[in-house]
Amino acid sequence: MLHYIIRRVLIAIPVLFGITVINFFIIKLAPGNPVDMFIDPNTPKELLEMRKNLLGLNDPLLLQYVKWLFNLLQGQLGYSFSSYAPVTKMIGQCIGPTLLLSSSALLFAILIALPIGIVSAVKQNTKFDYLMTGLSFIGTSIPQFFLGLGLIYIVAVQLKWLPTGGMTTLGGTGGVWDYVRHLILPVFVLGIVIAGKKVRYVRASMLDVMKQDYLRTAISKGLHPFWVTNKHALRNALLPIITVIAMEIPLLLGGSILIEQIFQWPGIGQLTMQSILSRDYPTLMGLNLVAALIVLGTNLLADLLYSAADPRINYN
Repeated sequence: MLHYIIRRVLIAIPVLFGITVINFFIIKLAPGNPVDMFIDPNTPKELLEMRKNLLGLNDPLLLQYVKWLFNLLQGQLGYSFSSYAPVTKMIGQCIGPTLLLSSSALLFAILIALPIGIVSAVKQNTKFDYLMTGLSFIGTSIPQFFLGLGLIYIVAVQLKWLPTGGMTTLGGTGGVWDYVRHLILPVFVLGIVIAGKKVRYVRASMLDVMKQDYLRTAISKGLHPFWVTNKHALRNALLPIITVIAMEIPLLLGGSILIEQIFQWPGIGQLTMQSILSRDYPTLMGLNLVAALIVLGTNLLADLLYSAADPRINYN
């Protein structure tokens, strides 16, 4: 297993390098430049050119990338064009809240989708199955921004049960319960869409496995249906389920950008939007690098979970 992990890491290095090249040139070829975003329009052109020279924006694109790559190899991601703070520090401050929000939403979605998908498969073509399938379609179809704004208006503004946004109460003492109260709405909005999609995947995977002959044999031998479903069927249905869940983890970053804007959650999503609007190239490159690492790490984690779910899979 260790040799397999090392091989995957070695393969990931050139892939990561290629991703940084593509991201860098796509960002640089976008219209506009960061100097125009935070300097007065009446500023003389000489001062604008001086500013671009200081930021290295007038250097050839290849030279700019080599400088960025050299800083990366030294563990540095440069400095933000808008705040002048180290990009590493900025991302480090924002990634914790985003990971908390994303992991909570994913756990919430799994806890909903897994049991509902299993029961829907067992009770195929019953009223429960039709009801859950219909609700999963509704959950998948509702736009996140609409659901988020609707819940803010009803639950936070009208009923005043939960805060409208943020991560902690301004002027409050904080604490675990304060974090939980601020997490409930964004986690629900982000997780309910994921759960809606995963219910159908779990149901379809379970139905496919439950048609196998070895399960019919287990039932005919008198094995309790609970153990047949949750031990034998679910164990063999986990591989495609692990795949779709692993594919969902990188997509959570994209979903969290919208959710963090709606609920004013101080994470990667807000930092991404600010960087896009200000054309903050170093920060955008750092964020893209983090996203690429998460995707590569997720794929490796999925492979490891395959072997844990199915002992027949051996990477040695």
